[in-house]
Amino acid sequence: MDNLKSDSEILAEIYRNAQLAQVSITDLLPEVEDEEIKEELLREHEEYEKICSQAASLATRYDLNLKEPSPIKKAMMWSAIKMNAATDNSKQNIAQMMIKGTINGITSLKTSLTDGEQIMNTDIKNLLKDLISLEEGFERKLKRYL
Repeated sequence: MDNLKSDSEILAEIYRNAQLAQVSITDLLPEVEDEEIKEELLREHEEYEKICSQAASLATRYDLNLKEPSPIKKAMMWSAIKMNAATDNSKQNIAQMMIKGTINGITSLKTSLTDGEQIMNTDIKNLLKDLISLEEGFERKLKRYL
């Protein structure tokens, strides 16, 4: 793999993005009372799990190391989610919170795609494109709750 550093960074970003999304959903689910949006969040969680698994598999195949998101980042996200949901756990607010995170992820991932598309390993590029597509679909679905 000629572009080990770039590929490693991008794969780590894919993994981190999906991990943080999973953690956010896990933190948010106990606050969600609306069954329809709860089902959507559970479905999204499963999809992020698949992406994490695929990223881990690629990391193993290409002998790359993936790091978990930092405990501090997780704690900050947890407190922000709990405070926001405690004041308003309506499906509109839950959707808004998820959309904000999803848009941040899409923006970061698309920047990585643009920056590394010409030199990126094909398997990593395909996983990156899959995650972008997945998150764009989540954004569309969540908007119906607004």
